[in-house]
Amino acid sequence: MTPTSTINSANLKSQLKRAERRHLIRSYNLILPLFAFILISFLIPLGIVFYNSIYDPQVATGLPKTVESLKDWDVRSTPYPSENSFAALAAEMKTASDNQTASGIASRLNYEGSGLRTLFMKTSREVEDVDDGPWQEKFIAIDKNWAQPEIWSVIRQTGSFYTSGYYLKALDMQRDPFDNIEKQPADARIYIDVFARTLFISGLVTVFCFLLGYPIAYLLSKLPARTSNLLMIFVLLPFWTSMLVRTTAWIVLLQKGGVINSTLLSLGLISEPLDLMFNRFGVVVAMTHILLPFMILPLFSVMKSVPSTYVRAARSLGASPWTAFWKIYFPQSMPGVSAGGLLVFILAIGYYITPTLLGGAGDQMISYFIADNLSRSLNWGLASALGCILLAGILVFYSFYEKYVGVSNVKLG
Repeated sequence: MTPTSTINSANLKSQLKRAERRHLIRSYNLILPLFAFILISFLIPLGIVFYNSIYDPQVATGLPKTVESLKDWDVRSTPYPSENSFAALAAEMKTASDNQTASGIASRLNYEGSGLRTLFMKTSREVEDVDDGPWQEKFIAIDKNWAQPEIWSVIRQTGSFYTSGYYLKALDMQRDPFDNIEKQPADARIYIDVFARTLFISGLVTVFCFLLGYPIAYLLSKLPARTSNLLMIFVLLPFWTSMLVRTTAWIVLLQKGGVINSTLLSLGLISEPLDLMFNRFGVVVAMTHILLPFMILPLFSVMKSVPSTYVRAARSLGASPWTAFWKIYFPQSMPGVSAGGLLVFILAIGYYITPTLLGGAGDQMISYFIADNLSRSLNWGLASALGCILLAGILVFYSFYEKYVGVSNVKLG
């Protein structure tokens, strides 16, 4: 090889590398808007939610000296701390009242124990007019609860900027005065049952969507294209109306004076109206109807791609219609079943409007309690912890799904 040809070859390689680099940069630039969209609309909000679930500055910034003095308190030796802790709390209550932060501190303490907001605010008002101690006697004279170790334990346990308290509460657990983790009293446990109920209703809706959606998708896939396209409009029709409208329509149908009860009464099939809403039945029926298209569409797309020759071959070899369907056709439709089941289940877990309007007190799902903590209780930390646990549950479900079913088997068409 001559020196000239060697130089040309090196130049060609260099040009090829530059061309590949430009192509790579162009590709990255094309996906940059998508990455920015995911970052702004998903990853950053998710990070903020997680941060809110562990960040707890209210007591740490409002009562720093009290929290510091409580580090030397041994709850096993004395039921309440020393005079220094009472004096520090009295001084910081006055400061909080002047700075108008007492209400926020009281609300944060109340998240850990019912009645602590009333106790804190009442004591703040009382000590504001007192100039000096001894503070132990004066606090206990204002309210005897100040002699209880649980009150001071709550102040000490919430005195850190970062806490696991919201997650413990979301799992129906708490810390006792000795900082041991224990279950909450039976009458205060809420969220484990709500999580279990959410999973049960979501699973039930997924099963009903499969049982109803599979025959419909099978029928549509076997009809001529013109007829199936026409009938597909009826599947897509619910997407053209809002979920609130569809839920309201179910209220009209299921209420005691609604269409179904009136029809059954007029036919003499029942003697009094049935309870069809404000219970689990109404929630499952309405959610199944609303989520049914998410099962039918992936099933239909996969079934359209299943060759009919396989079933005909099985039949020609002596298989019965049921055997040919079950052994040959159904396994080939499983990617659609997987995709539809995954879509319906994950969407059902986060449902809020339908259970709220059609369910009773014992039928509300976890989304209701997240919204309640955000809007009524203003306990954003607990709402964030509930949301993060829900997300973690979905990821665990997804990992099991990947292990036993395989995401590669999921097809939308």
